[in-house]
Amino acid sequence: MSQTEFKAPGPGSWELEQTHFARPATRYASTLVSEPLARGFAEGTRRYGLLLDTLRMRFVNDFCYGKFVPVGAPDSATGPPPRPIFMLLTHLHPEIRRRIATAPDVFAKKLWREDMRRWDAEVKPDSIARNHRLQNTPITALGDSEFLAHLDGVRANAAEMIYRHHIFTIPSGFPVGHFVSEVQRWTGLPSGEVLGVLKGAAPISRGVGAAPLERVRAALVASGVTADHVHGRPAQQVLDDLRSKNGVAEPLQAYLDEIAYRLVSGYDIADKYALEMPDMLVGAIFGATDNADRHGDFTKRRDALRAKVPEARRAEFDQLLEEARFMHRLRDERGMYNDSWGSGLARRAMLEAGRRLKDSGVLPDASLAINASHDEVVGMLKGEKQPGVEELRRRQTWRETRTVADAPAFLGTEPKGPPPAEWLPKKAQANARAMDAIIREIFHVPVQKAPRGSVAGLAVHPGIYEGPARIVNGPHDFNRLQQGDVLITRNTGPAFNVVLPLLGAIVTDRGGQLSHAAIVAREYGIPAVVGTREATTMFADGARVRVNGDNGMVELVEAGP
Repeated sequence: MSQTEFKAPGPGSWELEQTHFARPATRYASTLVSEPLARGFAEGTRRYGLLLDTLRMRFVNDFCYGKFVPVGAPDSATGPPPRPIFMLLTHLHPEIRRRIATAPDVFAKKLWREDMRRWDAEVKPDSIARNHRLQNTPITALGDSEFLAHLDGVRANAAEMIYRHHIFTIPSGFPVGHFVSEVQRWTGLPSGEVLGVLKGAAPISRGVGAAPLERVRAALVASGVTADHVHGRPAQQVLDDLRSKNGVAEPLQAYLDEIAYRLVSGYDIADKYALEMPDMLVGAIFGATDNADRHGDFTKRRDALRAKVPEARRAEFDQLLEEARFMHRLRDERGMYNDSWGSGLARRAMLEAGRRLKDSGVLPDASLAINASHDEVVGMLKGEKQPGVEELRRRQTWRETRTVADAPAFLGTEPKGPPPAEWLPKKAQANARAMDAIIREIFHVPVQKAPRGSVAGLAVHPGIYEGPARIVNGPHDFNRLQQGDVLITRNTGPAFNVVLPLLGAIVTDRGGQLSHAAIVAREYGIPAVVGTREATTMFADGARVRVNGDNGMVELVEAGP
């Protein structure tokens, strides 16, 4: 690493993005993500009267770096100006003045409900239709010119899906952030206790294929097929046999169609989609049924939390909780129906391009195409010689052997936090507090001490579970997941939902109380600890660990084989 130079991609402060990209990105992703993400994010912050303008992403040596950009700030800014200058800007800067003036309308009009109606009635159905059209395209049968057009269409769709995801970043989190920040102001309670009442509000977090999966399981029971019947057989053979079995074939195909090309283990086309992981699919199909009592659990948690709220605030508490629960499902839905699907379809197309390049003698291995950018693959299909095989292999080795631990945490000056909400005019303070809470609870990872052989993090869902650790560092690890495993990974995304029926507990290195791992652990009612920083390097794969969802500790019980 000493020979690899990391230079800031522009003025100001750039922070290594560790929540979504745990490894170097592919060139396909690094040339795709930045523009639609920034454009969608900016639409949300403007609409919600926030003084944060957008989030810029840049890639340095294929590692992702991000920079939050405040409204009116120079590119070189590393934090807010002194309070007198900041307050002067709130009176003089036209866009800052406009946002402050419109901030109260967010609450008065409940803009998030308008956004949810738009999502349900317009954007989500259109995203499903777009992705289905591409998914149903028989790409192996396309002629050369038709396939090149398909590649262009898939890339344009992937960019559109990223944009749509981030249009709804602010709406999906704003009522939740407002609820957390206000309840904490009234009670001083830790955010984990406050957020516990959101359990059951995001059914999508139990998996986009949860309902179809239950229909498959019901069909298997009716047909007398049990896990014992398939034990020890190759997973793909099991799936093929079930596809031909009367009474099972139809619900199984519906389930597979639902999850087929969604990326499972990340956000990049280097990550596999569900159909590439037959062992994982068979494990999920024959896994434990989800019988959690979410309504009863919610009622107990709500009443216990409400009792700690000052009596004069309880009616407001009820209203804020209703809005937070109403919007909470959008957090994962926007990923499942947009970019995890669109990016999975892009991976399928790039693998098909690789197959064609292998058949023509350009590549020795079809999977090498994943290491090229869209433009490079199009060029190779048209007869261009670059990038060569050696360069594609170099990129693959770099991506597979490096993690965020090999890159600087910051490029440029380490950024300071946003200005305190109290610096703003009173009518804009609640908006700022909500946004601060969202960012803090998604990304904040506290430094905590733990006894030797243990790690400490944020306790997400109560309960204690002991089981074998399964260290997941990438898509190649997913097929090893078995029923009852403790998933230990750097971070999770919505597409991880496919494997959730297998898990006994979740542990992550990154993420806060509003990270994806925290949300799904609550929905599934399984013990979880997030933000441990080092669980993936502390424990060996196969070791027996105890996950304490009450105090946020994960400890080694027995060393692995």
